[in-house]
Amino acid sequence: MGGSVTYLVAAVAVLAVVVVAIVVRARRRAAARPDGALPTARPARGGPLRLAPGDRVRIREREYAVSGTIRLVEGDWSWVQHLLDDESGTRHRLSVEDGPELELVLWTAEPGATVTPGAPTIDLDGRRYTWAETGQARYTATGETGLPSAGTMRYHDYQSGGAARLSFEAYGEEGWRVARGDLLDPADLTIRPTSEER
Repeated sequence: MGGSVTYLVAAVAVLAVVVVAIVVRARRRAAARPDGALPTARPARGGPLRLAPGDRVRIREREYAVSGTIRLVEGDWSWVQHLLDDESGTRHRLSVEDGPELELVLWTAEPGATVTPGAPTIDLDGRRYTWAETGQARYTATGETGLPSAGTMRYHDYQSGGAARLSFEAYGEEGWRVARGDLLDPADLTIRPTSEER
């Protein structure tokens, strides 16, 4: 009997986390699009949303070159991921979500990670991440992304504390790409466009 009660409590807790995450995401999207307009109907804010291959960006104390851009759309929500190169050769990307407030996350690839998505929590290198959202988006890619120019992407996102993130992405039929992220303040970025004025 004790095992059944424990299982039931655990199942209810997982269900509660899923429901809260869905409600928060729905409210965030509703607040971001109060007029129901599609993302393409709204004017771009500029700044990190308008980065393009060839531009340079300084994030905190490190300089990056934008090598490619991936624009994603899921329903009426859209976001951008800029692929960044630096001297270390480590893969980075800057994700930009233009909601009620601009959300910026700097992601660093974790190619050696052996974790997989799906569980309500994931432990990685001494930190516990909790599931936040899952979905599938359409994308278009420009620059050096290593991807077809258009396709679909599946994702699972996790959070830990206020600023730590963990993501799993799979483009087309490929396997999961794992990355750890840090939520940024817009003041952490300095943009130096080198491409034409857009």
